[in-house]
Amino acid sequence: MKKIDYKKQLKHLYGPSAKQVESVEVPQMNYLMIDGKGDPNTAKSFSDAVEALYPVAYTLKFMVKKGAMDIDYGVLPLEGLWWADDMSAFSTGNKDAWKWTMMIMQPEFITSDMANEAIEEVARKKKPVALPLLRFEAFKEGRSAQIMHIGPFTEEGPAIAKVHAFIEASGARMTGKHHEIYLSDMRRTAPEKWKTIIRQPLA
Repeated sequence: MKKIDYKKQLKHLYGPSAKQVESVEVPQMNYLMIDGKGDPNTAKSFSDAVEALYPVAYTLKFMVKKGAMDIDYGVLPLEGLWWADDMSAFSTGNKDAWKWTMMIMQPEFITSDMANEAIEEVARKKKPVALPLLRFEAFKEGRSAQIMHIGPFTEEGPAIAKVHAFIEASGARMTGKHHEIYLSDMRRTAPEKWKTIIRQPLA
């Protein structure tokens, strides 16, 4: 059986430095995605999205492992795109106005038909509330700046500022949406050890 560790294969995307901002080229990749709005700490729609994404991601993993492909791969981490109609919502702390897309990247051999089959299987077994909102879609960020933040989400400010300063110093401008990749299992890891990739596309 072939085993694939995508976080190692794609280390330039999933293992940036925590000391300095790095420039990366993010290719088009396929994701399981769910859109929503509201405070991630309190909005039920947020927890519902996460509870729908993971069962489908793991169902796909076991479909591939037990099927003709005979491949075992680790499920990729949860990622989030964040924005607001009025971007001041991020500085004023009005988290109810935040909009987001929660997503999990899928290997290149996962097809939309396979994703649909996995969604149907999860619907038969668990029926997560947000499952009807889940989609399989390609997403490309292109050139981006990123850094690893270690610590709780409430302390991301300096890391985000570093990324923005890097983009400005390079003569580029921010484009696209604020992107975070959550590498730690928050249920088993102390907040001061959480690892979050902060990424911002640029042009």
